[in-house]
Amino acid sequence: MKKIGIIGGAGYTAGELLRLLINHPEAKVEFIHSTSHAGAPVTDVHQGLAGETDLVFSDTHPLDSVDILFLCSAHGHSREFWENNGRPSGLKVIDLAQDFRDESDGYVYGLPEINRDRIARAASVANPGCFATAIQLSLLPLAAAGLLPVGGDINVTALTGSTGAGVKPGATTHFSWRTDNISVYKPFTHQHLKEIGATLEKLQPGNTSTINFVPMRGDFARGIFAVTHLDCDLSEDEAVALYKDFYRDAPFTIVSDRPIDLKQVVNTNKALIHVEKHGRKLLITAAEDNLLKGASGQAVQNMNIMLGIDETAGLRLKPSAF
Repeated sequence: MKKIGIIGGAGYTAGELLRLLINHPEAKVEFIHSTSHAGAPVTDVHQGLAGETDLVFSDTHPLDSVDILFLCSAHGHSREFWENNGRPSGLKVIDLAQDFRDESDGYVYGLPEINRDRIARAASVANPGCFATAIQLSLLPLAAAGLLPVGGDINVTALTGSTGAGVKPGATTHFSWRTDNISVYKPFTHQHLKEIGATLEKLQPGNTSTINFVPMRGDFARGIFAVTHLDCDLSEDEAVALYKDFYRDAPFTIVSDRPIDLKQVVNTNKALIHVEKHGRKLLITAAEDNLLKGASGQAVQNMNIMLGIDETAGLRLKPSAF
């Protein structure tokens, strides 16, 4: 049984992480740290866990008492944490923020579909961004085959649920603004483009494609639905075969023969991919839960790989039947 610590315990990703870990066959949560909620029962904040845990938020984080540490604080805080705290020898770390997604300081980029072997040997893993996960899964097979359009455009439009903005209330997350509403934000400049570009460059060196990414806020709580299209000479049958072969050993990335819906993946660690051809355009749709495959579920998947146990342990979650 591996002992777990969580830093930044009051946010959505920490709540989802805790939901998974308290039922994980190989994990025991030793502490969940939150300065603002120290001394309060975890269920005061993560109310959906009522009856599931008696953990209390801690104002200390004894790093030498755990085997694995999850960092769930806001972007930029992970580097700050290590500037102020020593790291015990042998401590494994999984960071859910963007601080080390450039693989600096010895971190490995935690996208299992391409880095499983490196993750298995890693002491430090940087969990991918939520949009980045969906978009990369849409493009990895093409990049690995050298089929991204050199000098061409890759057009992506993706909607995310309100939980993607974090637990802290803001003008664009208020219910009366978000409900029955859709809006564009950070068009062509979203921060996840950097990690997407780095991954594609490794798979297809010299790739000069331009990703035109338009993120959108959806009027739902959780999930990401990404629509990608680009010029491609493959037939539909060839493209489908390419994607199925690439993901044949990926337990949570499923290439669907039928068009997909967001509801199929909410509350699961699955990413669904559908590929179809329209003239010269290859259309790829991808769906995931932004808090699970896009964050905490993928973090647990990475933990499983780092521990050398069944990659799916604690993650066989079922979607709603309707």
